[in-house]
Amino acid sequence: MPITFYCGSGSPYAWRVWLALEHKKLAYDLRMLSFSDGDLKKPEFLNFNPRGRVPVIVDGDFALSESTAIVEYLEEQYPATPPLFPGATRERALVRRWIADIDDSVDSAMGRMGESVFGKGADADALAKARAGLLKELDYVAGHIEGDYLAGAQLTAADFALYPTVAMLARYDLRKPELGMVAACPPALAAWAKRIEGLPYFSRTLPPHWKAK
Repeated sequence: MPITFYCGSGSPYAWRVWLALEHKKLAYDLRMLSFSDGDLKKPEFLNFNPRGRVPVIVDGDFALSESTAIVEYLEEQYPATPPLFPGATRERALVRRWIADIDDSVDSAMGRMGESVFGKGADADALAKARAGLLKELDYVAGHIEGDYLAGAQLTAADFALYPTVAMLARYDLRKPELGMVAACPPALAAWAKRIEGLPYFSRTLPPHWKAK
């Protein structure tokens, strides 16, 4: 029986899980929910996640929310599939450290940027501050990439945690071209993003509403 995967188009946290499912070559039934239609507030979805947020997976009789927990569950529940936490204990710990750092620092900066770009009433000073804060975080990450991928020579869950944030740079430019976010992305990070986008399954995970742009 395939895993049921509840997703929302453009959710960076759902995107992490989508990439993980594809990487691990797991069978899944994609349920794309609509934010604008209120799908996340409907009782049938709230039964799986009372907080009304994606991603959620349902594996048999087990439902799980929160992207980090889901990715770790997939890794442990399906150990015979391609790994996302490879290596020895210390190497896996570094992957988890990167994910924690991304969740705590990078995604916080992305959230402030998103509010300034897509929110109502954000002023120019707030936007400039948010832009500088996000680029500072991306510079930090670029300066600590340890190989072809974030945590070394192998692709890991850390790469999937970070990629949706970098992908958002183009969306910010689409809304406000004067920001020049893609051009300002550190070269090492831009090259890393190209490696993620070159994965054979990457195109299957693109947010549907992005494909129309």
